[in-house]
Amino acid sequence: MIPLPLPALPLPAGLRSALEPLRGKVLRLELKEIGFGPQLTIHGWGIRPALGRPDVTVRASLRDYFALALRREDPDTLFFTRRLVIEGDTELGLVVKNALDSIDW
Repeated sequence: MIPLPLPALPLPAGLRSALEPLRGKVLRLELKEIGFGPQLTIHGWGIRPALGRPDVTVRASLRDYFALALRREDPDTLFFTRRLVIEGDTELGLVVKNALDSIDW
């Protein structure tokens, strides 16, 4: 049996546009506590799981990811205090950081 790729999770147009440079690239959102996390790529109208070596890894603790989502911390503060770490293609990492900052949760 040949596994079928998972469908893309739709993203709002503004976020999809901000993340467009990730199309065809692999992003890993790594949890510092466990040393791994989901790998994603932009595909079609959304984002879906991806395999392969990541082009960019964004690493933070679960607490810091929640703080970002709840707007209790901004990405720049976490980045400059080394609580949000970007490895690999740093230009793509900055795209992700800026997209996180632009989300109106």
